[in-house]
Amino acid sequence: MTRIIAGRAGSLTLVVPDAGTRPTSDRVRESLFGSLDAADRLRGAAVLDLYAGSGALALEALSRGAASADLVEKSPRAAAVAERNVRAVAKAVPQARARVHRMTADAFLHAARTAYDLVFLDPPYEGVDDAAVAATLALLVPRLAEGATVVIERAARSPEPALPEGLTLERSKRYGDTALWWATTA
Repeated sequence: MTRIIAGRAGSLTLVVPDAGTRPTSDRVRESLFGSLDAADRLRGAAVLDLYAGSGALALEALSRGAASADLVEKSPRAAAVAERNVRAVAKAVPQARARVHRMTADAFLHAARTAYDLVFLDPPYEGVDDAAVAATLALLVPRLAEGATVVIERAARSPEPALPEGLTLERSKRYGDTALWWATTA
């Protein structure tokens, strides 16, 4: 079961796609969002959730004070689940704006015109190799606001992501078989 951990939609249960996604565990999300809250990186933020799956990361951010979120998911089934979760969270956080985009992360980034303050990049552990992650990060850089934070989630066995010019590694943390890398705009 996946749920919103805290904020205005706290304890709301989210629907998770029945196949093809790997939701970020509550333990990892709790730690991640505790850090984001402590660094005051959520209040009023424009959030981008690439490879959104159920949308749990973006929706947690909205519950905790982010202003808007774009959720990008190419799987029609997962995107439909994310849309359902967006509607559920909107009831608890009516002022927040969220939109699900049914397309690839790279296609979205080619077309996007918004400057994002906070980005979650959580591709499948299998099927999206390190070179593809690096290419997506390079497309992302022009879409980042000054002082933006990018959180990259990969399998703990994955190497540190190759960051393009414009992003600097801030820190990393491992949680069992999951690793998070935090990067900021340089």
